[in-house]
Amino acid sequence: MTRLAGVISLAVAAALAAPGTMTRADLQIDEKGFARMQLGEEKWEGYPGIPGIGRMIVYGDPSKPGVYVIRVRFQPGTMSMPHFHPEDRLATVLKGTWWTGTGEDFKPDSTEPVGAGGWMLHPAGAAHFDGAKDEEVVLQLAGVGPSGTTFIRPELGRTGKSR
Repeated sequence: MTRLAGVISLAVAAALAAPGTMTRADLQIDEKGFARMQLGEEKWEGYPGIPGIGRMIVYGDPSKPGVYVIRVRFQPGTMSMPHFHPEDRLATVLKGTWWTGTGEDFKPDSTEPVGAGGWMLHPAGAAHFDGAKDEEVVLQLAGVGPSGTTFIRPELGRTGKSR
């Protein structure tokens, strides 16, 4: 294996493994098996390498096969650089206005807003970038794992300016 192939394999493995290390919601399950969590009860952790983004697992384990639900929080002025996921992701905006862009080129001025209560599909393998401009944004993402994140041009970093 060449050095470059080894680095790429390691990066892919890290991307796939990272979601499983997220903080889990402290769900209280009742005697019938029901669980509830209110907006604001999240236990956030930082996203490695992306200042201004918090995340947590609500249900399941994104690093393993099966259904998962995670929440992601963007601080104002934080956007992700173009990336993709190996699985379809269903995104619901819980709070704020989420700014979404598609394609491999980071063009924050071309993003489209999705307000609280709005929804978006990120198809498997489709490049996109997203984040918050002037306010905090909280998303709920659902999919079927294993999940991962691959940045299109990792040498540029994982975040960009949204303004």
